[in-house]
Amino acid sequence: MDMKITLPLSFLLCSSSIASAFVDPLARSSVLSRVSSSAAVASWQQPRSFSPRRNNNLQSLHMTEDIDDNNPLSQGINSVSWLPSVFDSDPSRSVFDSATSSDDEDEENTETLPLFPLGGIVYTPNSEHILNIFEPRYRQMYNDILMNGSKRFAVSMSHPSEEGRFAQMGVVFSLEELKEVSEMTGDQVKYICNHRVTGRVKLHKVLNPEAWETRDTYLKVSGTIIDDTGSLSESDDDEEDNGMDESISTKVVSEFKKAVAADAIEKTPEEEALTESFSDLVEIQHDLSEDVRFTRASVRSFGVAEGTEVDPNLWTSIRLWQSYAEQRLVSGQNEMQKEFQERLVEYLKKDMGTEDGGEELPSAIGFQDLSPELQSELVDLQKRMTAELKPLLLEQTLSMQKILEAADHEERVELMRYFVDAERKRLQAKKTLKSMFGGSPAMVASRESSEESIAAAASTPTEKVEEESKSQFFADDEDAFQ
Repeated sequence: MDMKITLPLSFLLCSSSIASAFVDPLARSSVLSRVSSSAAVASWQQPRSFSPRRNNNLQSLHMTEDIDDNNPLSQGINSVSWLPSVFDSDPSRSVFDSATSSDDEDEENTETLPLFPLGGIVYTPNSEHILNIFEPRYRQMYNDILMNGSKRFAVSMSHPSEEGRFAQMGVVFSLEELKEVSEMTGDQVKYICNHRVTGRVKLHKVLNPEAWETRDTYLKVSGTIIDDTGSLSESDDDEEDNGMDESISTKVVSEFKKAVAADAIEKTPEEEALTESFSDLVEIQHDLSEDVRFTRASVRSFGVAEGTEVDPNLWTSIRLWQSYAEQRLVSGQNEMQKEFQERLVEYLKKDMGTEDGGEELPSAIGFQDLSPELQSELVDLQKRMTAELKPLLLEQTLSMQKILEAADHEERVELMRYFVDAERKRLQAKKTLKSMFGGSPAMVASRESSEESIAAAASTPTEKVEEESKSQFFADDEDAFQ
C-alpha cells in the first residue's frame, strides 16, 4: 500500500493542538498568548487494531523521582484508580470502589450520567472547553441531555494501554452553548459545543458495557458528583434571583469578588510551603535561562486557596502547571525535529528548484515526495520521539489525574508541592552540571540526553505517535510563561 501522508512544512511531527496553543518555546522573549478554551475532536476511540490486553511495557515507565519512596507515581499507570475494563466478565464495580465503599453506600447522591471518554486528557474544575460533535452516538447523547434538561455528562480519561477502561475519577461537563453547524460542514460536524467543568465525579460502574463494542449508543455510568465549583447548587438560586440590573455582568462582579477574597485569605503552612517552592523553581528557571519558564510575575498570582470561590486558587495553579508540562513537551518536540527540518528545507531548495529563490517553499509536502534518505530519517525520528517523549507525556497526564482524584484540598497541595519540588530538583541538578562543565550548553545537553536515554530505552518504540497521545491544554494566565 502506498503511503500518502501530507506533512505541513512548518509543522511536521508536532501535529497535535499543543503546538498551536503555545508560543514556540525557542523564542525566549515570547509570552504565551491567552487562550480561554480548548477545542477537541469529540469522537476519540482506540484504533481497531489495538488489543484490549495489557501493554506491559507501559507498566514500568520512568516516572519522576523513581527512587523516592514517597513518589505518588511509583506504581506507574497503576498509581491512579481505574474502572474495570468493559470487556471484563463483571465490569460492574471498580477495585477502588470495592476497597473504599461501605455496604450502606449513599445511593441518594449517586446519579446516572452519560459517559464521554476523551482519550488521554485530564480536565480540571472550572475550566472551559469546546468540543466538535460528529459521531452518531454522541449526537444522540447531546439530543438526550437537551431533551431531559440536565445538559451535563461525565468525562473520564481512557487507560493508555487497555481499551474500554476508564479512570475512576472524572469530571462533569456542563453544556453552556451549542451551535448547529451541520449545513455549514456538509453534516461532517453536527454541533460545536462550549462547556464548563462544574465539578468532579467518582464513577462507580459502567451500566451498559456492551455499547462500547456495538457503538450503537453512548456509555452510561453511575457516579457521585463532587460539586467543586458550587455552580451546581447555585443554579436554582440563579433562576430565582432576577432582581439584579441586567446591564451589569454577573460574571464580572463574580470575578471581582473572587479576586478580593483571594487577597484576604491567610495561607496555611502547607500552602505557604508550596508557594515558596514554586518561587524557588521560577528563580532557578531564570538563572538557567530555560527556554520554557514562568515569568517572575506569575509567582505573585500563584493561587493556593481551596475551592473556586476565590481567584486565583489552587485549581488555577494546577491548570497552569499542566500547561507548563505541555509546553516542555512541545519544546522537546521542536528541538528533536529541528535538524530534520533544516535538512528538509535544504532538500526543497536544492532538489525541487527553489534554491535560487525562483519559487517559494511549499507549505506542505507529501511523505512520498521525500527522498528515500529523508523518508528513512523521518521514520527514525518518529520512533525516537515516541520513545523519549511518550513517557514524559504519560507522566504529566498521570500527575494531573493523581491530583484530580485527591481526597481533599490538603492532599492536592501536598501532591502539587511534590511535583514542583521534583522539577526544582531536576533543574538544580542541571545547574550543578552546568557549573561542572563550564556552562557549555552542548555539554550539559549531552549529559542530560545520555541520562534520559537510559529511561527511554525501557519502553518499546512504535511505528508512529498514536493519536490518543495527543492532548490539548491551555494556559489561563497570559503572563505565565516566557
